[in-house]
Amino acid sequence: MKNVGSIDRAVRLVAAAILIIAGIFSVGTARYVLWGVSAVPLLTAFFRFCPLWALFHINTYKK
Repeated sequence: MKNVGSIDRAVRLVAAAILIIAGIFSVGTARYVLWGVSAVPLLTAFFRFCPLWALFHINTYKK
């Protein structure tokens, strides 16, 4: 079951990269929080499935 399209996937990958880079330049707990938060868009882009979008019946994936 996929609900994340290619443009949506690219946006999520860019967002994850920005959060990872921000985490590199952060210190202390903020670094780990940013890295943890970056896992969400990274994993949803990788698996092409977003549970929140499934809850709201949003689908950008085209076959």
